[in-house]
Amino acid sequence: MTKPIFGLSAALVTPYTASGAVDLAKLARHAAAVLARGCDSVTLCGTTGEGFGLSLDERKAMYNAVSQSVPADTRIQVGIMASAIDDAVAQSQAALNAGAAGLLMAPPFYLKGVDDDGLYSWFNQVFERIGAKLRGVILYHIPGQTAVALSPELIARLRKAWPGVITGIKDSSGDWATAERYLASHGDLSVLIGDERLLPRAMAKGAEGSICGLANITPELLVPVIHSGGDGRLVTEIVDLIVANPVMPAVKILVGHLAHDAGFDAVRAPLSELGAERKSKLVEAFDAIMATA
Repeated sequence: MTKPIFGLSAALVTPYTASGAVDLAKLARHAAAVLARGCDSVTLCGTTGEGFGLSLDERKAMYNAVSQSVPADTRIQVGIMASAIDDAVAQSQAALNAGAAGLLMAPPFYLKGVDDDGLYSWFNQVFERIGAKLRGVILYHIPGQTAVALSPELIARLRKAWPGVITGIKDSSGDWATAERYLASHGDLSVLIGDERLLPRAMAKGAEGSICGLANITPELLVPVIHSGGDGRLVTEIVDLIVANPVMPAVKILVGHLAHDAGFDAVRAPLSELGAERKSKLVEAFDAIMATA
């Protein structure tokens, strides 16, 4: 029997209140909405969710709010972003103890030029300290943010040492050759594509879907690409538009535009919001693309 593919997971944006706290009610409503619009799961505290700037207490409250607002069988993944081993363990244990289906785990990101031996030691210690509940690890390759690459060889070493623990790889390099290497060497895992423009080609080669920011905005355009071989023409146009701007503020603006709620616009420092003129141009261009759907 063929196992089901991972599918589409929204890397949920994190809305804030006027005081800068996480808006838990708005987050919960948004999670329920993207699932109703076709997402197969949701992911908290990823890059699009500004997971790099969320405290452990905020993470716990966010998981609790979302898990209570979505169907009981919903898969919820949680992004793990830390350089200190103890911090990565604390984030992971909090998520797994709360019932998370899996962890989207980035490598330690402060030091650059670290070798595979050092990375292996870091992941190995994190896994050991998480303990018996360790499960569902999706290794997160996003060198544009971390400047730390996860080689196929490193992943093979970790899989050998921890059988069954690593269930996927998310490749957010935006580089097709890298995606191909992961598919060739670890195609039995759920290889997930972060750059939505590569999805049609990747799905044809055996990828299993995506955890991505665009799923906050237009899951209806991504579902056919992942589940029925759509060509993703409009997906490419929208992603090109978004990446021409600071990505995270642009995604949040478009989420708010569709929800008729400018409260989604706020980002947490060191990010900055887009100015009014740039926001207006972004929304106008997005609406023009969607009018051709």
